[in-house]
Formats: sequence, C-alpha cells, structure tokens
Amino acid sequence: MLTEAEAWQVLRTVPDPEIPVISVCELGIVRSVRAVDDAVTVVVTPTYSGCPATEVIATSIRTALSDAGAATVAVETRLSPAWTTDWIEAAAAERLKAYGIVPPGPAAVATVQPIRLVPRSIGCPRCGSRRTTRLAAFGSTACKALWRCDACMEPFEEFKPL
Repeated sequence: MLTEAEAWQVLRTVPDPEIPVISVCELGIVRSVRAVDDAVTVVVTPTYSGCPATEVIATSIRTALSDAGAATVAVETRLSPAWTTDWIEAAAAERLKAYGIVPPGPAAVATVQPIRLVPRSIGCPRCGSRRTTRLAAFGSTACKALWRCDACMEPFEEFKPL
C-alpha cells in the first residue's frame, strides 16, 4: 500500500522517454496523484494531444508504482487544461540545457500567437553563441525545433514554448 507522498516520490524517478534527464514530474505532466487503499490513480496531461510517448509514459508509471507496492494503478489522461512549458520545473530546465536542448522561455499569455516570419534568436546550449539558425520548425518531436549554431556548428534542439 502506497501513500500519495510515496507515490509522488516514485513518480519523481520515472524518466521522460524522450528526454531521460528529467522525470515526468519535473516535466510537469503529472498533474495529480490519488492513493486509496491499494489503488493509485495518476492524472497525466501530455505535452500535446498527439504526443507519441503518451502510452510509454503511462506504462512506465504503472510499472514503477506496481514495483513500489501498488496493487492497482490507473493512469488517466486529461487534456484540459492544456499542458504548458511553464509547468517545467526550474531545475529541469537547467538539465535540459546541459543535455543540449534549449529550455523554453515563458509561455505566451495570449491565446493567439503571431506568426513569426523570422525566427527569434536563441543561444546555443553548448557554446552560448546567439549566432544560431533554425533549420526546421520541428525536431525529433513536434514540441521541439531543430537549430544549428553558426559559431560552433553543432546542431541542437529547442523545447518550444507552448
């Protein structure tokens, strides 16, 4: 039997499958945990509704909590309110940068965002140069963009603010 506090501790050890240097909790997708008797229910909000890692995340959560002693584990997907990059913990943002992914800035407060004809300038996570070029609006996943540093010539991804 797990308490809610114990379940949260276990979930903090479950890595995001696409960015293994941060946990699903640090990413901000675990929204709530409810523990009653031998059952644990976890509410997850994916980074976007079509995220291909959603099922892998749910399986990892079920496995980790079952291994920790929960008899029954339910994972509920909740799409509203929509996930925002503001839910990423500050320490996780620093680990993203060390991993080579530019962490997102604050999400825009407006619901309608202007179309950017010229991408904003972002710094290279490796050398810090702001001489960077966006190569593609989408990187390995739809929530990331692909960039190249014109100073050190290294490619890198940016976690787009949502």
